[in-house]
Amino acid sequence: MSDDTRSQPGPPDRDTASGPAAAGGGAGTQRTRGALAQARADLAAGREWRARERLVAHLAETYDPQGLELLGEVQFAMRDLPAAGAAWFGTSRRGEDVDAAVDAWREQYSDHFPAMWLSLPAPVREHEGNKRVDALRRRATAVPAPVSEATAPVEPEGSGGFDAAVVVALVLAGLFVVCAVIGFVTVLMWLVP
Repeated sequence: MSDDTRSQPGPPDRDTASGPAAAGGGAGTQRTRGALAQARADLAAGREWRARERLVAHLAETYDPQGLELLGEVQFAMRDLPAAGAAWFGTSRRGEDVDAAVDAWREQYSDHFPAMWLSLPAPVREHEGNKRVDALRRRATAVPAPVSEATAPVEPEGSGGFDAAVVVALVLAGLFVVCAVIGFVTVLMWLVP
């Protein structure tokens, strides 16, 4: 399969879950089929944003490799390479499009492994067995990474001193009060002879 066809949504017959849930049939498989079918229908109707919302909601509670692949395809189609890379990182999918997306995802987080780890959907983090995800888990939890400028919380500038905007606002408020008093006195002088 070429890289071009891999970035296109697959046929409806791929809407089956893999793993233990698929073996037993049941409600989990039907929910998976339903979520993927609805996402594919949204894609066909040109509502990529809606397909993304459905898949993100589905993947928030279920580990679904096909859902992750489809989410990666949707993100890739929307030109959100870092998000596509995060989705595809948890799958066995390979190719130039996957490599480009994963590279963009790594670049977005400057290879800060704890932040990369937290950017993965929770079911992907909880599911063991994917070598790449397991390696990232080990790197993210091995040693507390030093806080870099890219991940450090931003503190407001000048939080310890005077803010120029506050000073200007106070001066203008004082000037307004003075002008209001002068205006009031002037009006009184006109009214009272």
